[in-house]
Amino acid sequence: MATVNRELVMRKSFNDFKNYPYGFARSGDFSIRESDLLAKHGSLISALMSGELEPQNNEEQSLLQVARGEKAAESPIEKTWSKYQSRINRPKVGSMYGRSRYTDDAFESVPDLDDDIVVED
Repeated sequence: MATVNRELVMRKSFNDFKNYPYGFARSGDFSIRESDLLAKHGSLISALMSGELEPQNNEEQSLLQVARGEKAAESPIEKTWSKYQSRINRPKVGSMYGRSRYTDDAFESVPDLDDDIVVED
């Protein structure tokens, strides 16, 4: 059963629609070769990282060590996976103009000026 599961995982193309909704090739972050490597091997690496599959050979063991950050990347797929991890874990930029000047709390603390209006006859 594990070999069937491994074969299905290896045949499945890897996609990350959350971070790359239009695909790896159209993102501009990866070259064509790198996007092909991610699509081909990404499902296997993510299954190894999640513990669904156990590494069967030295290459898979090396991929797992690189994915965990225990070893420096050497092969093209290891370098591509490291690049992918660094891209999806980079800090998010909120705004190019900095923090918002106004918050909801700032509007709530302003006293009602309508109550202070006095009309004289």
